[in-house]
Amino acid sequence: MKLWHCGGARSLRPLWTLEELGLDYELEVLPFPPRVMQPDYLKVNSLGTVPYFVDGDTVMTESVGICQYLVDRYEDRGLGLRPEHPEYGAYLNWLHHSDATLTFPQTIALRYYFFEPDPAKRAVADDYAKWFRARLRRLDECLERQAYLVAERFTVADIAIGYALYLGQMLHLDKYYKPATADYLQRLMARPGFQRANAHAEPLVLPDVV
Repeated sequence: MKLWHCGGARSLRPLWTLEELGLDYELEVLPFPPRVMQPDYLKVNSLGTVPYFVDGDTVMTESVGICQYLVDRYEDRGLGLRPEHPEYGAYLNWLHHSDATLTFPQTIALRYYFFEPDPAKRAVADDYAKWFRARLRRLDECLERQAYLVAERFTVADIAIGYALYLGQMLHLDKYYKPATADYLQRLMARPGFQRANAHAEPLVLPDVV
């Protein structure tokens, strides 16, 4: 298996999953954003995005999909849930919630706060930062009741959501996290699997403009 990765990017999700599962893999670390900083990467992935993942004939570009693939395809070590599990629906919902509801507004804010800081677009970044904060409501409610999202244990759903919270921290949006959510993020970041994955590349360091 081979994974292309940038520090602080969504590729951290599958990298973290690989570390938690103890699987052998090859890693290529790219500068961020790779389509600008390393244009020849477009010959590998025409989208110019990370992650890019290859496992034999399987090629994938979606971070959460790669996490689910890994626990479904290989020994999951308790990180996945099977369709017969009573919380399987909630598990899938959190996996997709992580990008469709949480990471999406963050990427818009990241773009217009830091990569294209046009004053005329500042209001767009502000709106999407507020959207992210508002969309934390359901997660906050869950974490006030339980330590993990599903099945009373750590799963790739926590990796998917945990990355969104970690990106929020890099964007300085963590100042708005409720105590249970902030504690949850710190517990996830204390895991050896996260620390090994995160150590492969320097994370994004962004000024506080929010």
